[in-house]
Formats: sequence, C-alpha cells, structure tokens
Amino acid sequence: MTLNSKQRRYLRSLAHALIPVVMVGANRITDAVVSKVDDELENHELIKVKFLDADRDVVQEGNVKLCGATQSTSVQIIGRVLVLYRRRSEEPTIRLPRA
Repeated sequence: MTLNSKQRRYLRSLAHALIPVVMVGANRITDAVVSKVDDELENHELIKVKFLDADRDVVQEGNVKLCGATQSTSVQIIGRVLVLYRRRSEEPTIRLPRA
C-alpha cells in the first residue's frame, strides 16, 4: 500500500502519542518479532517499533524486513523508532483522508 503525503501526515499525527509496543533487541528481527508485529498491527493498525542499541543501517534494514514480512507500510522513521501502518482486515478503525 502506498500512502500520499496527506495520509502520511495524518498517520504521523495519530502516532505522535503512541508508545512503542514492540522492542527489538540484540537478536534483531526474528520470527517471534515478526509474529508480534503482525499481531499488534491487526489489533491496533498503527504501531511504533523501537530498536534498542541499533544504528541507522540496522533500523533501515529492519524496516524493510518488517514491512515485507507483515505487508505493512512504513509511515515514519525517527531515530530508532519505526511507525508502521496496516489496515485491519475486519472493521478498520483508522480512516485515511483522500488525496
């Protein structure tokens, strides 16, 4: 799913008050992390994922892996925190603005 700038801005505003629900540690992206992110996206649609003790390249690589494995869209990367969005399959709660 691709987001236009208006939709991205709207999702960033919603994500501002969120706290990270998934923490990625020294083992990086494992099957358990992918499963947890997938479950949280189904529950919340918009989540933050925080990388502990990681540099910019590791965070960028993790972003690509998580988006590919969970069919989600990256909204924003701030330092070591990713904001991911995936529309819920049943009864979505976030309504994106039109272009």
